[in-house]
Amino acid sequence: MRATLTTWLERPATRNLVIGVIIFNAILLGLETYPAVMDRAGGLIIALDYACLTIFVIEITAKLIAYRFRFFRSPWNIFDFVIVGIALIPAAHAFSVLRALRILRVLRVISALPRLRRVVEGFISALPGMGSVFLLMGLVFYIGAVMSTKLYGESFPEWFGSLGRSLYSLFQIMTLESWSMGIVRPVMQVHSGAWLFFVPFILLTTFAVVNLLVGLIVNSMQDAHHEEDVEKTDAYRDEVLSRLNEIERHLKANAARNDAEMGREKAPLTTS
Repeated sequence: MRATLTTWLERPATRNLVIGVIIFNAILLGLETYPAVMDRAGGLIIALDYACLTIFVIEITAKLIAYRFRFFRSPWNIFDFVIVGIALIPAAHAFSVLRALRILRVLRVISALPRLRRVVEGFISALPGMGSVFLLMGLVFYIGAVMSTKLYGESFPEWFGSLGRSLYSLFQIMTLESWSMGIVRPVMQVHSGAWLFFVPFILLTTFAVVNLLVGLIVNSMQDAHHEEDVEKTDAYRDEVLSRLNEIERHLKANAARNDAEMGREKAPLTTS
């Protein structure tokens, strides 16, 4: 039974069915946010939602039976197990807030699609390098916040009156959200040389550090893609070698059988 379940779970049709159910369930969860739709077809939507959850539970149960303890060796299997487990929490009392996390079931499409898994794995592998970049950005923000508080805090206390307000204002400037007309130009009306501070800050944070983060993520994704290609190549090589070894064994067995038959044919001639 375990072998049959493993074969069934690894079929492309089964994987596509699970992906379809995930997408369909995501649509249902979106429809639940419309009161008019729920007034008309709320019962049907909730029933279909439970049907999708039942399919997810059956899939997880089948994997547990088929793979046993090997199920927990895969981080993606643990991810699916946690997501489905959260959906099974009863919507009552202290756990009612967790029911809103049902939408996390949509994230199961990540584990079902290899390309999305590659993106996430690349992002995770980039986290150590990103930590150094975040530390650098934190230093830049801290220095900039202290300077802006000293320079502009007295004139514009709502933006730079304290370290926390300065950090938030600088973050808004880094995102380029109303940075010119909203903050910088009003400051320049009082401090004409303020652009000497804000323009280098934008160039350093928005264009340099953020692009460095993007570069790290892209490189990590390329490395993950390369490792996946290497694994596929190694698996293909091992398969070819096993087939060649099997062919060689058959050839040796046939050669030995032919030699035995020739020996039996020569034996009567020698006796006569």
